[in-house]
Amino acid sequence: MLKKQKIFKTIGYIILLISCLSFLMILVVPWFGFSKIQIAGITTGLIIVGEITFYLSLFILGRSFYDKIKSKLKFWKTKTNDTNPPVQSDLK
Repeated sequence: MLKKQKIFKTIGYIILLISCLSFLMILVVPWFGFSKIQIAGITTGLIIVGEITFYLSLFILGRSFYDKIKSKLKFWKTKTNDTNPPVQSDLK
């Protein structure tokens, strides 16, 4: 049973790697010499593949991995929900 869980975790990490690679490929597609329409189509396809594989990897790796990613990206959240907005002073 433990070996099966290890295989699932490895598959989850491989799918996460595929997701990251598909998002990184978006940056290099314009230099391959495709037309603008082809670039738009390929980019759209890569975004869809990246999103699907990312959520699939989260599903396979479980809630603990999701919480780990969420805690690593916590710095993105800023304190914008202040109950006391800044007061503007009259400088007339």
